[in-house]
Amino acid sequence: ININMEVQGTIKVKKETETFGAKGFRKREFVVTTAEQYPQDIQVELVQDKCDLLDKYSVGDAVKVSINLRGRMWTNPEGVAKYFNSVQGWRIESVQLEEGEELPSLTVADNELEAVESDLPF
Repeated sequence: ININMEVQGTIKVKKETETFGAKGFRKREFVVTTAEQYPQDIQVELVQDKCDLLDKYSVGDAVKVSINLRGRMWTNPEGVAKYFNSVQGWRIESVQLEEGEELPSLTVADNELEAVESDLPF
């Protein structure tokens, strides 16, 4: 299932790009704080050429980040499978707010939400 998701809020933390391994894998992390009754701090990672998307934004900027949820399995030395999830960003847009307007926190396209709900076994 491919779901288009977005996180909206203000940039709380902006880290520098890190480079790993001989092939130069690049990763950059930042945190977006949502504006809702119970604000959430969502860590988003950018990889490879997407790391540069964050350059033109500053801490405190209101943004909308298009994200994908990624999951992977790793087997530890004892043979036990561990599962990890990450929130991977692929587009960042500025959000202009009117005075008193709040940002929505997490959105899923309505037509895609209906498709997901119809696939649920209950």
